[in-house]
Amino acid sequence: MKKLSMFAFGVLLFAGVSCNRDEETTGIDRPLLSVSSEIDQTNELDFNEGIDLTNSQSTFTDRSAEESLNNPCLTITVDNPGIGVFPKTYTLDYGDGCTFNGITRAGTLTITLTDYFMNAGSVMTIERGDDYFINGRKLEGTITYVNTTTNPEMPQWNRTIANGGIVTLNGAYYTFSGQRTVKMTAGVNTLILADNIYEISSGNHTVVNPSNGNTLSMTVVEPLIKKYACPNISQGKLSLQGVVLDGVLDYGDNTCDNQAVYTHSNGATFPITLF
Repeated sequence: MKKLSMFAFGVLLFAGVSCNRDEETTGIDRPLLSVSSEIDQTNELDFNEGIDLTNSQSTFTDRSAEESLNNPCLTITVDNPGIGVFPKTYTLDYGDGCTFNGITRAGTLTITLTDYFMNAGSVMTIERGDDYFINGRKLEGTITYVNTTTNPEMPQWNRTIANGGIVTLNGAYYTFSGQRTVKMTAGVNTLILADNIYEISSGNHTVVNPSNGNTLSMTVVEPLIKKYACPNISQGKLSLQGVVLDGVLDYGDNTCDNQAVYTHSNGATFPITLF
């Protein structure tokens, strides 16, 4: 099937779902779905940044910009240096623009650890500064990971997002919040990060357009698979509920790509290109 742009998806959905809804109403869900994919990826990128930090051999000491996460344009400072000393807060300063591994960040990100990230009971808090951008999108909010591990072979965290906000490339502003359970299902016993795989086994997420109050709610109905080495979710399903959207978004067969398929409650299916 030929891939559809988000605009074409909205038009076809309008035609297939209701002859009584006008295109303006259909357009409410279309940008919300697009923004949701941007939010998901930027959240995962910041999680990766936290994982990079906590797995660095010199995580618990001050480092020069040249040594910071192997990123020459990033400067990291720590308020409580020393191995095994907690809590400690890191400030990651990307300046006016820092491009590394194809991702451009600007501004500051603050990461606080109460203990080693893999230890049960530890908390990692990721706080976005007022000037924080990823690939031109301004991000707001605090993401908290609480380690609830009971089986050391499968570490687990509860992730909560508070006061989330995003300003898109076209200047539109959206808020978001949610809670998810994240499990590490591969790479636990290796020294590299590339083979890490995370499973989002449950949770919900809501995106809101404050200008009109319209919302899109997403609930995990089949575990989402996120590989450290892949920028997008590669498998799993979300239930979507919006003004028009009422169906399931399927991320596919675990192939690392930016493609998904939406199936509406009436059985109509549409390919979706993610962020």
